[in-house]
Amino acid sequence: MGILKVLSLVAVLVSPAVLAVRPKLNAAPKVPGAYIVEFAENSNADSFYQTLGASGQAVEHRMDLKYDLFKGVSFKLKNVDNGNEEAAAQKIQDMPAVAKIWPVRMYPIPRDEVHWTGNSKAAMPEAALLQKRQSAGNNDTFSPHVMTQVDQLRFRGVTGAGIRVAVIDTGVDYNHPALGGCFGRGCLVSFGTDLVGDNYNGANTPVPDPDPYDNCEGHGTHVSGIIAAQTNPYGFTGAAPDVTLGAYRVFGCGGSAGNDVLISAYNQAYEDGAQIITASIGGPSGWSEDPWAVAVQRIVEKGVPCTVSAGNDGVEGQFYASTAAGGLGVASIASVDNTQAPSILLNATYTVDNSSLSAFGWTQGTPADWGNVSLPLWSVNYNTNDSANACTALPDDTPDLSNYIVLVRRGTCTFVQKVTNVAAKGARYVMFYNNVSPGSTAVTAVVPGILGVGMTSTAQGAEWIRLLSGGSSVTLNIVDPEVAQQYPVSAPNTATGGFLSTYTSWGPNYELEVKQQFSAPGGLILSTYPLDLGAYAVLSGTSMACPLAAAVYALVSEVRGTLDPKVLENVISATANPQIFNAGAGKTADYLAPVQQQGGGLIQAFDAAYTTTVLSVSSLSFNDTDNFVDTANFTITNLANTEVTYTLSNVPAGTFYTLGTSIFPDPFVNEVAPAVADIEFPQKEVTIPASGSVRVTIYPDLPVGLDGSRLPVYSGYIAMDGSDGSSLSLPYLGVAGSMIRATVLDTANTYLTTTKSAPGYAPAPGNATFALIASNATASNGTVYPAVVVSLALGSPYVRMDVVPCKNSTSKTPWHHRQPKTTEFLGLKTLGNIYGFPEHYVPRGATVSGWDGLLADGTLAPPGTYQLVVSALHIFGDNTDLADYDRVASEPFTIRYQ
Repeated sequence: MGILKVLSLVAVLVSPAVLAVRPKLNAAPKVPGAYIVEFAENSNADSFYQTLGASGQAVEHRMDLKYDLFKGVSFKLKNVDNGNEEAAAQKIQDMPAVAKIWPVRMYPIPRDEVHWTGNSKAAMPEAALLQKRQSAGNNDTFSPHVMTQVDQLRFRGVTGAGIRVAVIDTGVDYNHPALGGCFGRGCLVSFGTDLVGDNYNGANTPVPDPDPYDNCEGHGTHVSGIIAAQTNPYGFTGAAPDVTLGAYRVFGCGGSAGNDVLISAYNQAYEDGAQIITASIGGPSGWSEDPWAVAVQRIVEKGVPCTVSAGNDGVEGQFYASTAAGGLGVASIASVDNTQAPSILLNATYTVDNSSLSAFGWTQGTPADWGNVSLPLWSVNYNTNDSANACTALPDDTPDLSNYIVLVRRGTCTFVQKVTNVAAKGARYVMFYNNVSPGSTAVTAVVPGILGVGMTSTAQGAEWIRLLSGGSSVTLNIVDPEVAQQYPVSAPNTATGGFLSTYTSWGPNYELEVKQQFSAPGGLILSTYPLDLGAYAVLSGTSMACPLAAAVYALVSEVRGTLDPKVLENVISATANPQIFNAGAGKTADYLAPVQQQGGGLIQAFDAAYTTTVLSVSSLSFNDTDNFVDTANFTITNLANTEVTYTLSNVPAGTFYTLGTSIFPDPFVNEVAPAVADIEFPQKEVTIPASGSVRVTIYPDLPVGLDGSRLPVYSGYIAMDGSDGSSLSLPYLGVAGSMIRATVLDTANTYLTTTKSAPGYAPAPGNATFALIASNATASNGTVYPAVVVSLALGSPYVRMDVVPCKNSTSKTPWHHRQPKTTEFLGLKTLGNIYGFPEHYVPRGATVSGWDGLLADGTLAPPGTYQLVVSALHIFGDNTDLADYDRVASEPFTIRYQ
């Protein structure tokens, strides 16, 4: 076992006894046997498939990628199994027609938080219809638009007229009256296509058709309404209601979308003449070189702005930038919570002591078999501060609750637990009252015996408790939700309104480029929903922030007369409004949220549209301590006809440690570090002449007194206050530590397992023997292959998995009369990588890679005893220097062929 001597300086031998917490697998799994090929110059699909046919390799065609900016195909290998799939893929990689081959990876439908969905059968009250009439014209009072100054542009008649905006999502319910009611020329949704079909799940072959109708998901319909909804009974419109929408459906009814579909959708939208493309889709990456991100980057470089949601993984902490939002020039959009909490309530009444009649609003939940119900109210107790209300079994003297509506306070334990406890006493109907203001939200508590659940507001619940505790009898009169009158309400969101949503994913990316770019309202957003799913809904997510940013791009481009992505990003970032940090749980800070969370800040559309001062960049990165940028430059251009003097200053944001006591990034909320960067300004005042430009030089200084081993990320804003009353800011960030010294490979959770041990992937037994399948044989369902769980604490730009023979390994097989021929890689005597490795630009998290004996060069390893050695290059590392790797060897195991 001489290999262990080589590893001793930089790694440990994994054994089951030292395993730590089982790693979380990455969110973008590969589709087995499916690949994307980008053709070499002068190659095409016909010649590629002819060559495959001549070689005897059968494939199932998935997609043609015949585009100006990406020429290739995707396909799935046929007549292969785990024993020879990788050999077939390797042969394809070696074809002269192939420039690059990638596995197809799947990205799930965004699962944003659904607060409420409407009922298209329910009646609308006259008050709502009046609100519709009041919202007509340019008087825009919709709170997300007020927060972003869209209302001010609408007042001036700026509506995005004629600009073509493509939405890549679940399609759109274009039959919705607020989305035009039709599809095609002359309609609001005038272009687009369905790239996949209803039955597509991400892994199977897409079945496209020309109709992008959203009949089962709703996400794309909600996104589209944020951009361009027309006047409706709920009193709002989209931010840019006169744009022309395109819809590109990339999800079926459930499941995921392959990156081949996503690459195709972007390129199809580009070739269909989309002037802005938006997608509220993504997955963890942290690298700008992801193939999907690169495809989007090419489109941006051709002059089409692309907005992509930042992701809803804020809990994962720093360095969790999403793809394709991580692409160079792609605008990554973070989420801010709405200053108002919109609710659409069902109308009902209650009586007190069988006399007075009062109205109240409530939200139906699941189950919702209320029918028409008139029953007295019974409360678990009269304590409106009891967060554990009904979290434990009710006392023995509880009456039979079958003829009551049971009132329960929200809080502490789950809805299901509370409902289960009241159901045990015969309850059939449960009305929750909220534990936070304002409004109510949808409840799901499917429990045997329960027919209906719902929720009302904190204030209404407290009023009923007051009446019940005073000895009054309260009877609720519930009208069947299928026909009950609906009405919109909105109350101030005093808890989190205007603050960054805690779910927003944090950057920066691993190359320390600034991500996110800016923020928009994404929490508690009312918009359209498919007619069959309720017609309207309130959702939260960066998915909701992203389309609003795309609409702002349309509005600003209409005013400024340009769609140049760089110009628009620069003016939107410079005029954005940085927000105070939201630590969650009702706690806010006295410092700004970091750039890696909010980018330039909350978009201010009017300021971006009309600013006469333009910066040459949208942000600055000072890199890490090893690559510290101690001198930075940018240019200020004055488009006005009078000179402007700007006063420059440094406004730091919060500095946060990435790491705590381990190699893993801390989850949100990260620990706040006590120091910020200083910025030296050789000139604190800069005068820019009319129609002139001035180059500004600044000298940043690293924060002092920080623990660099914990990778503290500092950030802030260079504020520029103009003599004309204007105010601009330039976000910056950096790391006060060494990225190259940070551990990337979680050695305690990188270990040998087997392909048959999913989903738990238990460690393989020591000295296991695997009977693999020779290339001319067929694997049986019982064939077990060795596999390695590779767990990355941080992303790595280069990950190897070398096959290293154990010394003194012998075999009577003719292949192996002598030790197999090896080459050396940084101290390893290796046969080479297993097929599929090395991998480039790998996100943090865990992957499981099985091995069928195939090496990266397409040959089979001879029978024998081996260790699989994982080497993960550090961020910014030199791939020729052993000191820049983390490395670990698996348990020894033996392979033979049958």
